[in-house]
Amino acid sequence: MMKISGFSFVRNGISLYYPIVESIQSALPLVDEFVVAVGKSDDGTREAIEAIGDPKIKILDTQWEEKYFKKGIINAIQTDIAKEQCSGDWLLYLQADEVLHEKDLPAIKARCEALLDHPEVEGLLFKYRHFWGDYDHYHISHGWYPHEIRIIRNRPDIHSYESAQSFRAFEYYDNPRQQEGTRKLKVAAVDAWIYHYGWVRPPHLMQSKSRALSGLHWGLGRAKDFYDKAPQEFDYGPLQRLGRFKGSHPKVMEKRIRSMDWKEKLQYSGTPNPLRKKHKHETLRYRLTTMVERMLNRPVGQFKNYILLRDV
Repeated sequence: MMKISGFSFVRNGISLYYPIVESIQSALPLVDEFVVAVGKSDDGTREAIEAIGDPKIKILDTQWEEKYFKKGIINAIQTDIAKEQCSGDWLLYLQADEVLHEKDLPAIKARCEALLDHPEVEGLLFKYRHFWGDYDHYHISHGWYPHEIRIIRNRPDIHSYESAQSFRAFEYYDNPRQQEGTRKLKVAAVDAWIYHYGWVRPPHLMQSKSRALSGLHWGLGRAKDFYDKAPQEFDYGPLQRLGRFKGSHPKVMEKRIRSMDWKEKLQYSGTPNPLRKKHKHETLRYRLTTMVERMLNRPVGQFKNYILLRDV
């Protein structure tokens, strides 16, 4: 009988406004177990996950070593720690700000069942909605990945890649952070979405999250120097240049969405603040590329960390 494991990682998810509880809850009806690596936190993150009260959940207590706070390597390490404790045939990976919609769960399960005995399929490719600022706007801009691998085979050679955005097969089992000898996974598409809420937070917490994430990529010293001089609140810019979301959000997000209290701090029209650096999607280069992509109805020059199998 097929078994699906879920896995994730998090640290200080509550204080940084990650929907980690909702993320796990969204996967529980689909998976047989959910393994989450919880870095030492001082904000009740572990307790919040425990309070979900589902026996499927397995918490791994971890320590984050500062020597890996560069290029996001610590994220891949923590992802692998959780992955290695999974026992399923298929492994569903959700980052702490990614949520599944309940309407997509039957399609995901059916796809896993149909492809279980097709070993050439090493993973499943999901569609993405990247929300920005609030729950009504999402990115339609070039540079925001439209697809990513979120289900993989339970194989020892498949590891989290770079900053844990995706996965690859590694030749060097004993040192999976060594980038040489990796190859892209062969994947099949699944008709399901990942709802990504990583850029939906009160502006002051968005700045805190950006500071924390930069610390994992730049090192703590450089991040401190930069953000000590930066504004206290993140400026999302004018939202009218983004897509307007008219669909439904996952039910597990309903309470969080109702509690949103920062709309008065968002800019829904007008010109950007000229004193701040433009976001990537606001620059002329990206706006022109996005325009071409929408005319052609396909991505232009986007990096794909996978090989999509068309005949499965």
